[in-house]
Amino acid sequence: MFKTIALVVVCTLVLSVVVVLGYAATKPDAFHIARSTTIKAPPERIFPLINDLRSNVSWSPFEKDPAMKRSFGETTVGKGATYAWDGNSDVGAGSIEITEATAPSKVAMRLDMVRPLEAHNDVEFTLDPGPDDTTKVTWAMHGEQPFLGKIMSVFIDCDEMVGSEFDKGLASLKALVEGQSAQLRQ
Repeated sequence: MFKTIALVVVCTLVLSVVVVLGYAATKPDAFHIARSTTIKAPPERIFPLINDLRSNVSWSPFEKDPAMKRSFGETTVGKGATYAWDGNSDVGAGSIEITEATAPSKVAMRLDMVRPLEAHNDVEFTLDPGPDDTTKVTWAMHGEQPFLGKIMSVFIDCDEMVGSEFDKGLASLKALVEGQSAQLRQ
């Protein structure tokens, strides 16, 4: 009786692993995550806060570890600007480099994560002017999804997890810019 139960348990576990691995194999080889918000300011007011990596610290949701070690490159603004960090398990460790800065409409970056998992992704901010001095700001990230990432995506909604952080960052950027605009009007 014990052998039969053990055999059923082992077979169930093996079958579960095979199903998870098989399902993970059907996941796409690449991912794309994007979130947007509308800010009541022209792109020229928003662009410097994205294009300057030191300014990112004031609104990025990934800057929440007070003990995080930060290292800025020789330049922190525009193409070639670099920034590295080493923080707790929430923010991990890695570096970012601005690879393109087209004022006032686009900032592209290369994100290289070291920890908690190694990853090399592209990040892009686009600023599209709208009516009445508003700007649609989109924060996007895309990259390859290795098999381990596919397995993780079976259990974790990465779009929701990272996307919710993008939403927080965009809300913080919006509050910062619109707060500055209110101060300028006074």
